[in-house]
Amino acid sequence: MPRTRKPYPPDFKRQMIELVRAGRTPEELAREFEPTAQSIRNWVVQADRDEGRRKDGLTTEERQELTRLRRENRQLREEREILSKAAAWFARETDSIPKKPSNS
Repeated sequence: MPRTRKPYPPDFKRQMIELVRAGRTPEELAREFEPTAQSIRNWVVQADRDEGRRKDGLTTEERQELTRLRRENRQLREEREILSKAAAWFARETDSIPKKPSNS
């Protein structure tokens, strides 16, 4: 199982992005610092999206909103399922619908 580490601080990422934009390559920075060259490239691409330089993906704000909406959607589905089961249980308990016959 691969080791996981804490995310890099935003200031560190910003410094790496600035160094790449100043002419350093992600490979140089990866040798000098800990993150991989691909991680640094990903940070630069995401920063370009956030600043409007690229239109080929979601900005950080859009990603956060999508995550929030997916979480909210999942919670609403769970709540709807619970309410549906509770309504069916109360309906059976109050004899407003006939009980299901048991096949025993």
